[in-house]
Amino acid sequence: MSELQTPQAADDQASDTDVVALLMRQHGDIRNLFDEVEASDGEERRDAFRRLVRLLAVHETAEEEVVHPFARALAGGAQVVEDRLAEEKAAKETLAELDNLDTDDPTFMPRFMRLRADVQAHARAEERYEFIHIRRSTDVTELAAMAKAVKAAEAMAPTRPHPGIESGTANAALGPVVALVDRTRDAVRKATGKH
Repeated sequence: MSELQTPQAADDQASDTDVVALLMRQHGDIRNLFDEVEASDGEERRDAFRRLVRLLAVHETAEEEVVHPFARALAGGAQVVEDRLAEEKAAKETLAELDNLDTDDPTFMPRFMRLRADVQAHARAEERYEFIHIRRSTDVTELAAMAKAVKAAEAMAPTRPHPGIESGTANAALGPVVALVDRTRDAVRKATGKH
C-alpha cells in the first residue's frame, strides 16, 4: 500500500479484482444508503433516495447479466438463481412504486421500510446461497474477469428499476435503450431541479 493510499482505497482495489468482494462492498453501500434515506428528510432524503435507486438498479442489472448466468451453471444453481430473480422482481416492483412517490408522501416511509427488509433478505440470500458457491467454484482469474464484466455491465445499466427485465437476454436486448432513456430522464430532472 502506498503512502497516499488509504486502507479503504486498498480494500476497494482488492474488491475490484474479485467479483464476490465487489458485490459484497456494494451490498454494504446499499445498506448505508438505506440508513441515509431513513435518517434524513426533505431534499437530503430525496437525494439519498435517488442515489439508492440508481445503485440498486445498476447493481441488480450487473448481477442479472454476469453473476446469475454463471451461478446457474453450478450444481444446484438453477433454483438458487430462480429464487434470487423472483426476489429481485418483487423489489423492483416496490422500488418502481416508490420512485413515483415524493419522499415526503406519508405512504413513502412504510413502503420504504418494507423494501429495505426485502432487499436485506435478498442480499443475505445472495451472499449465503450464491456468492459462497461462486467463490468455491472459481479461481482468482475467473473472479477477476467476472469483476470486470460486472463493472462493464454497470456502465451500461439502466438507472431505474424496470420490473420484468430480470434475465440476461432481456437486459442485453433492452438494457442499453432503457439506460439511455433513464440517463436522459435523469439529466432532465437534474436540469429542472425536479428530483
